[in-house]
Formats: sequence, structure tokens, C-alpha cells
Amino acid sequence: MNKLLLIAGFVLLTSFGISTEYRSDIQLLLEGDTLKTLVPKEEHPSEAYVITNLLKRIHYRKLPLNDSISSVIFNNYFESLDPNKAYFYDSDIAKFEKLRYELDDQIQEGELQFAYDVFDIYRRRALDQIDNIFNLLDTEFDFSKNETYVFDREDSDWPTSQEEQNEIWRKIIKNQALNYKLTGREWDDISESLKKRYQRIQKAIYQYNSEDVFQSYMNAYTNAYDPHTDYFSPPDAENFQIDMSLSLEGIGARLMQNLDYTQVADIIPGGPAYKSKQLQKDDKIIGVAQGDDGEFIDVIGWRLDDVVAKIRGPKGSIVRLQILKASEGINALPDTLRLVRDKINLEQQAAKSEMIPISEGNTTYNLGVITVPSFYLNFEELRAGKEDYRSTTRDVRKLITELESQGMDGLLIDLRFNGGGSLQEAIEMSGLFIPDGPVVQVRNYDQSVDKMDDEDGGEVFYDGPLAVLVNRGSASASEIFSGAIQDYKRGVIIGESTFGKGTVQNVIDLSRYIRNPELNLGQIKMTLAKFYRVTGSSNQRVGIAPDVQFPSIYSPEDFGEGSRENALPWDEIASASYKPTNTVSEELLDYLNELYRKDLNTDPDLQKLVRDIEKARENRNRKSVSLNLETRRENSNNDDDDLATNVDDSEISGKDAIDEKLKNDPYLKEGLRLLAAMKKYKVG
Repeated sequence: MNKLLLIAGFVLLTSFGISTEYRSDIQLLLEGDTLKTLVPKEEHPSEAYVITNLLKRIHYRKLPLNDSISSVIFNNYFESLDPNKAYFYDSDIAKFEKLRYELDDQIQEGELQFAYDVFDIYRRRALDQIDNIFNLLDTEFDFSKNETYVFDREDSDWPTSQEEQNEIWRKIIKNQALNYKLTGREWDDISESLKKRYQRIQKAIYQYNSEDVFQSYMNAYTNAYDPHTDYFSPPDAENFQIDMSLSLEGIGARLMQNLDYTQVADIIPGGPAYKSKQLQKDDKIIGVAQGDDGEFIDVIGWRLDDVVAKIRGPKGSIVRLQILKASEGINALPDTLRLVRDKINLEQQAAKSEMIPISEGNTTYNLGVITVPSFYLNFEELRAGKEDYRSTTRDVRKLITELESQGMDGLLIDLRFNGGGSLQEAIEMSGLFIPDGPVVQVRNYDQSVDKMDDEDGGEVFYDGPLAVLVNRGSASASEIFSGAIQDYKRGVIIGESTFGKGTVQNVIDLSRYIRNPELNLGQIKMTLAKFYRVTGSSNQRVGIAPDVQFPSIYSPEDFGEGSRENALPWDEIASASYKPTNTVSEELLDYLNELYRKDLNTDPDLQKLVRDIEKARENRNRKSVSLNLETRRENSNNDDDDLATNVDDSEISGKDAIDEKLKNDPYLKEGLRLLAAMKKYKVG
């Protein structure tokens, strides 16, 4: 087998071959296939070679590319194509099994044929099954029959025959039809809608190209190192890119294509999706409807730009989405989300404040709440030398000043659903509340450690009672700020355990390493470093454990860094030299936790939230569902909960608005109660 040659730091393209025995096995599987055969593009072996060398040299996790990694790549690739074990037969897996421990050698040599042969089998199996689906939809299902659909097949075996596979798909399609039936639709309408869905999927399968296969395979490879190291196709690769300026208009979400699904790549702070708290990264959009009365259009199998066109619209107009929540995994059932379109700008992403009075006994405390959607910094204004450039720290400083002028008794920083942002801003904002000293440590891929200090001259801008409210959606820079406040014993962390992302990534353009201006090359996002608290403990996987722990709908095993395969492990390094303020004592934390336990037993809003969380956890743990219409109707009526209630403050005024806001946000209400108790404790 010929190999790549590395000359003067640049990659030259050479040719590759594959064994005759292996090719004959694959040809037997593909006999009669009329699809256009996909093969690696000229540049793909070179890109694979460069990716391999970058992983070896600068990825934080120093893993040798060996048989163990080869086996992980093998599993990752099949799972990415067929996560529910519904397309491949066990004989397909067995046929490729002989290559399980050879992929490491093949990738280093630029040999990629395995990926294309597997993908060819996937396409054939999928197209065969679509023909079967069209036949199924010619006759209405018997929804009075008592049978069960197991939608979580993670622990199931691959089907052994076409008959077994057809039965799996019969139940899949019956379940999809039943979902429509539950909305009141008749069979002819249901059948037509599902046939159109699978016609789109069929068309999409024929449109898959070489770049799609290469990206899927490279991500199976890079994700063997950690879940945040990804390969991206060239900017103009069909079906995988989106004009980001368009994605910011409408709901405030960046979208990407994931095979037949439109998937949320990122939520823009301050936008409608962010404000709803109901749409999260990696959720899948399966349906779009216009206005409150418009009919849902099934968008599974649609091209990305066509889905975006349906979601975008005039500011102030309504769009409804049907989504599959990533946090619920493969057993997610469709959820409906109503959003009012808006245009996203920096002002909407900025920190905002309000004053909320809370009564404790005979005393009313004026408590400031500053909501920080992300840690932002206007780099363009900073580089241009603009004196009043926008940043999180500058905005929060101004908001604190305004709140103090109104007689603020205590401050709560709300970091819920804040996914991170600028490391510099997390450090500088920490400096508003703590004296000079290290805020975070960063260990690089070469094992060197950088201590990153707050350098504001020792000034503590706000020294009053401080609480920080976090949840499972608080990640990265939010965890750096929360960890520093906790380690310096400067404030009390309240809420849920945070996400647990303690790694640093950088995007590398592969054209830097391959000398050929005519080639359109991809990029790799690489994990290069890890964050550590000043105590030396990593945030990775474990996140920030609150001082007062609220109940959470998510467990670490279901949602968060710890739930992701191949996530880097937790570890620790030497502690930095720092001096805690000791503003928060163990006695204060015991006092606050005792108050919280009392509130949990007496507050009806907290008690309802706990009941809703328990019900949602039960639903998430289910692995099957009834295919009987009456049983499903009964279950649907019993599953009603109110975990994501929102209120439009503009519809209510004055004290009623505050009461309604707190009723619909039990975590904020309880956080403010505890902040008032902190003020009372300090005064007392």
C-alpha cells in the first residue's frame, strides 16, 4: 500500500490500493446496487494524514493511534450511521469485523475505503427499507391492538434477517403514524405525510456525496479522543453549512445538518430560543409551523437551507417547532415549542438587571438580579482602540452601580443557561468581587500550566452579599466564574450542578498544512487544554457543585459532560497560591441549607416543581411505548407537566408582575429568599 510523503512540512498526494479479498466481499454485499459509487476525493487521504499528525502532536489527550482506538473508531462509525440498529444486519457487521483492528493502520496510510464501503451498505439498506415503508403505508394500522414499540435499542442486537428488520420498521412507522393520530389527523392524511417524509429522506440519500462520508468517518475518528474534537467539511460543502448571518435572524439559533435531521449547533444568547429556555444545543427540529394555527410541516430529510427558510420570518411573527430533545437521548418524544421571531443584536445578548423586593419577617430587602446570558467581549471595538468597548465586565459594573443607587441589599448573578464565552471576561468579572489573585489555571497539551490572575489592582468593586444561580446549562466560562467565587468563599453558589465542560478548543484550518491552492479543505476543532480551579481541581465532568443544591430534571449520566463518551476525565493539579476572603462560612452554608429544606417542605411552587421533575425523569427512563391508541391517549393526558412555563412580563405590571415571575420561576424565588437570609444573617 502506497503512503503519503511529507516534504518540507507539506503533504503531497499519492495513490492507494485495497486487498482483492476484501473488495470481493464488499462487491457481494453491493451486488445489483444502482447507486452512484462514492469514493474518496483526491485531497481526503492528505487531510486524514494531517489530522492524524495534529492529533498526535497537539491534542491534549496523548493517545496512541493503535488497535484500541481502531476499535472505538469502528464502533463510532457504525453508531453514527445507525444509532438505533435498524438498518444494518448482523451479517453486515460481521463482514466488516475483520477490519476492526486495522483502521488505525489504514488511516495513517491514507486508506479510507472502509468508510465508503460501509456507507454504501448503509445506503442500500436504507433505500430497501424505504420501499418497505411505502408498502406499509398503503394500509391503515390496527391501533386497537395491544403491542409495544421499544424505541431505545442501544442494548439490542442487530437484526439477523430482513423479516426481523421489517418488524422493527413496522413498529417505528406505526408509532410515527400514531403520533399523528393523537393530533386528530385521519389515515389518508397521515399516510400521505409519512410518504412525503420518506420520499425526502430517499432523495437525501441519493444526494449524499463523498464529502459527507469523509466528514462522518473523520468525526468517528476524532471523537475517539474526546467529544469536542471534530472535523468540519469545507465551508461550501453541500448539506453541512449555513450562512450564519441568516441563522441569527428569526429564532436565534445556529443550525447544522446531521444526516436526515436539522440539528441545533448553538443557541444565541438574548434571542427567542435562549429566552424560551426550551431549545438547547444538539436538539433536533423535526417540524415547523407558521403562526398559532398553521399546520406543522415535517422537515425530516429536508435540506438545511430549506428548513432555515421556513424558520426565518418577519420580526414579531410566530413560528412553532416540533423538536426532539437531545437531553432525552434516543427515546425522546416530540415536543412543541412556540417562539416569536426577533432580530438578534449585541444589546439583546448583554447583561440585564432588575430589582426585586423580598420580605423576610417584618423586613423587606431590595435584591438586585443581574442576568448574564454569555461572557461577551467586542473584540473589534477593543482592537480599534475604542475607549467604551462593550464587555460583560463593563456592563455588569454599570449595572451594579445603578442597583446600588436604588438601595440594593444583596446581589444575585443569574448564570443559568450561560454556555460560556470569553475566558478573559470570566476572569475580569470575577475581579469585581474578589481581591487580586489567580482565578483559573490552564494546563496545555505540552503539560505547561498557566495561572490566569485578576489584575485590577486589588480593588473589590462590590463587597455585599452575593449569590450565583446556576443550572445544568451553565458551562465553561460560567463554571470558571462560579468556581472562583466558591473557592474564594466570596459568595454562595445556588442551583443545580453545572455542565462540567473543563476543556479548551481551537479551530485549525487544514489548508495551513497542505500546499495546493486549488483544493477546498476542511477544518478541525481540537481540544488543546484543560481548565483547573485555583484549588487544583478540574471542572471536567463534575462541574461546579452548588453550596445549596436544588433538584434537577437532569442527572449527570443523562446530560452534561459526564454523559458523553470519551469525555476527558476529571483530575487535579497543584493548587495555586490564593487567599480566600472567608465571607462565606460553613455556619452560613449550614444555615442556608436548613432554610432551603424547610422551604422545600412548605412552598407549593417548589413542591410542584419537584413533582414535575420526578414525572419527567420517569418518562425519560422509559424505553418503550404502547402502540394502542386508547392507552397512548390516557398516558398523554397523565404526562402533562409545566416544567418550562414562561410569562411575558409586558402583560402584567407592578407587584403582580414580580409575583407572577417568581411563581413561574421557583429557582429564582428560592435563590432570592436565600440571598435575603444571607443579608439578615450578616446583619444579625
